[in-house]
This record gives sequence, structure tokens and C-alpha cells, in this order.
Amino acid sequence: MPEVETIRKDLSLNILGQKIKEVIVKDKKKIILHPQDLIGRSFVLVCRRGKLLYFSLSVNKDKTARLLKNKIKSSEKQKNIFSQYLLIHLRMTGQLIYQKGKDLLAGGHPFSKKSLNQAIGATLPNRFTRAIIIFSDGAKLFFNDIRRFGYLKLVSEKELQNSLIKFGIEPLTKEFTFNNFIKALAQRKTSIKAVLLNQNIISGIGNIYADESLFASGIRPNRQANSLTILEKKKLWQVINKIMAKAIKHRGTTFSNYVDSSGKKGNFSQLLQVYGRKNGACVNCGKILSKTRVAGRGTSYCQFCQK
Repeated sequence: MPEVETIRKDLSLNILGQKIKEVIVKDKKKIILHPQDLIGRSFVLVCRRGKLLYFSLSVNKDKTARLLKNKIKSSEKQKNIFSQYLLIHLRMTGQLIYQKGKDLLAGGHPFSKKSLNQAIGATLPNRFTRAIIIFSDGAKLFFNDIRRFGYLKLVSEKELQNSLIKFGIEPLTKEFTFNNFIKALAQRKTSIKAVLLNQNIISGIGNIYADESLFASGIRPNRQANSLTILEKKKLWQVINKIMAKAIKHRGTTFSNYVDSSGKKGNFSQLLQVYGRKNGACVNCGKILSKTRVAGRGTSYCQFCQK
């Protein structure tokens, strides 16, 4: 979530109000929209829920004209026509790259750590490019995805709400209360890390922040969620909010697999306590950190400090 929030903020500074001139779809399976539905419109707002970005679009004048001509009175149909959103989910290997002239702003997961050019798969567009949005001022927004897990999708207000309702409670929001956190963990027999990574239960926590939060709260990643004491739950809830807030402040973690939307590496990686530090010394006890797999993900922890 901190990485996607960084992208959201940076893109908001560049694309809002820019009229869309052309849309090129290169992957019809993952790009679920008709180009003509975007042409002539602009992005009004860039929002986020968990790790999903959604772009609010200006009113489609052609559809509005047809609405008035056909005298459609259904409030639901009117709402669907006036309110449309472009959903973008980068998943594990997606990128959003804003290009204007020689300037590039890249956000997502780089394909290489050597340079920004190699990180985006070389000259744009390239074989990883799935869609291109071209603005009237000549700027372009590329959606790249090496493994094709991500997607772009144009949806109505109702479809957006149906997508958002699938997300669990999100750290740093008013819904992320201690009582709601307790309910989210209740009767969960899977590992606590699996619960933290499940976006339907708690949204926005990725692998890095799950490891960091569990370390800071002294809880082993493979502990059954329903085995945590009330004090451990309270500590974990507090730590999650603290770590996510700090990560957003520091523009996310770009440790080996992330380039933010200014083409720069975030600096929260300098504050990591366990993630990516296999065979390193624990910052608390000084003993060697361990690494295993929990919930299908590489997991770093201290077998001495985490119980």
C-alpha cells in the first residue's frame, strides 16, 4: 500500500485534467475497455483502496447526449453513465510509466535494478507494454506488465463499489479500529502472516510490511492467528499503523524490486529490520536472522525475538 500510495500522489500531480487523445490496447485479455470510451475525457481524481488504483473520469459527453436524447430516466443508468472509473491493479509485476518528452516517471516493479531504462524494459513501448494512454499535450501513460498479472478495467460506479467491498479493513483508516482488527483475526486457524496478506481481510499489507510488523511486535509469522493473546493483538495493531505511516512518509520500500513514480528509489529500505536481511544480525539480540516460507512467500524473522 505505501508503494501504491506513492504512485497515486505522484501521478495526481501530472495527469489530472489532461484530455485523453488516444488509447492503444495491446493486451485485450488484461485491458478490459473500449478506447473510444476514454478518448476526449480526462482524469478528475486518482484514488486508492489497498493496492488498487482507481481513476475518476470526467463526464462522457457523447453518452450524456444519448442519455438526454433517449430520455433515460433510470437513476441507476444515469449514475453508470455519469460516473465511470478506470481501475488499475499492478499486481506483482505491473508498472505505470508517465512519459513527457525526455522525462520519465516510473512506478511499479522494475525488471532490472541496473538503470531506470532497463527497469522499464528498455525503449517504450516495448514487449511488456500492455496499454498506452496518450494525452493531448503529447504525454503518455504506459501500462507494462512482464507476467500479465495486472489489469486495466473501465467500470461504472456500481461495479467500482462491488470491487471495493471485497477489500478488508485498511491500516490508517477509521475502519481499522482495534475492535475490527480483533474481529478480523477471530477464529482464523491459518498463520498470522497469511491473514495479514489476505486482502479480503486486511487490505494494503504486502510481504515486506507483514514481516516488519510481525518482527516489531515479537510474533512469529507462522503462529496461528487465533493463538495470539489480546496483548499481542494490541501490539500488532499498533505496530502496523506505525510502520505503514512511516513507509508512506518515506515514499515506500524499493528494496530490490520497486521504482517509485518519480523514478527514484524510496528510502524506507534503510529502515528495514528483517526483510531481505537473511543471515544478517538481528537488530535486537544480535543473533542471525532466519528465512523460511510462510503463506507461500519468502519470510524473514528472528527465531529468538519472535515467539
